[in-house]
Amino acid sequence: GSKTGIVRERSFVHRAGDLHGTSHVWIVRPTETGSFELLLQKRSLGKDSYPGCYDISAAGHIPAGSDYLDCALRELEEELGLKAKPQDLQEAFLHYGHAEAEFYGKPFKNSEISMVYLYSQPVDISELRLQKEEVEEVCWMEYGKVLAEVQKEAAQGRVGNYCIFLDELEQIGEHCLALLK
Repeated sequence: GSKTGIVRERSFVHRAGDLHGTSHVWIVRPTETGSFELLLQKRSLGKDSYPGCYDISAAGHIPAGSDYLDCALRELEEELGLKAKPQDLQEAFLHYGHAEAEFYGKPFKNSEISMVYLYSQPVDISELRLQKEEVEEVCWMEYGKVLAEVQKEAAQGRVGNYCIFLDELEQIGEHCLALLK
């Protein structure tokens, strides 16, 4: 998670598989059954990777001169139109993720260190302003359902409807369940 001072374009980073920093923001809300739901975004079909897949509420690469928190707040506003304050985000954990796939006939190598945040303020999805180039739609999904589907895709070793790291999702579950107690 330390800055290197090296600046690279996003497309180059994913072509070479360079380790890079990102911020992940999971928007969560409790349910009446004692569980919780996640706000997932469905990636735009025009994305260069994982088009049409369900993903973290908001996420993005850390631009030069920025930090994890700045990036998280920027991505919430850019992708969802959600203007959050720094105190609205709970720093959960640092996550290392690695995945390789092919999109449009080109290799895609993702090697990232992500600061993972939770956002639990009330969100009305009908009031969000989605960045159409990035986000096709958003929806609330029950955590157990998402976990089961991501586990199934991971066991099959394939990209399916989700582009979520299983171990990150499991850690989110642990953090959210602790919050509900």
